Amino acid sequence: QVQLVESGGGLVQAGGSLRLSCAASVRSFRARTIAWFRQAPGKEREFVAAMNWDGDITEYADSVKGRFNISRDNAKITVYLQMNSLKPEDTAVYYCALSRFYISRAPELYNYWGQGTQVTVSS
Repeated sequence: QVQLVESGGGLVQAGGSLRLSCAASVRSFRARTIAWFRQAPGKEREFVAAMNWDGDITEYADSVKGRFNISRDNAKITVYLQMNSLKPEDTAVYYCALSRFYISRAPELYNYWGQGTQVTVSS
């Protein structure tokens, strides 16, 4: 029914950039929001950025605003997270997620999750 596959993670030095991708296959699920979350070892899952399905409304966590940008390729049904000026505290597993609700920061409102991609930022 729904498949989300993240890619683009890796090792980068502080101040560098990475672009994460989420390839979404949605057959019958009426998605209204696609979002990025992250989870570092020993910490709870944290909201990063979200976008409505049409791709014209976005929302960001304060910790990444001005550094990260969420966007989508409508033709390929691919969502991106462009990460610039990366810091060691950005190190985490990043997840792509879908929700039937309008843009929310609450992970419990998201119905489908990808497998995650590891981002490691060295100092």
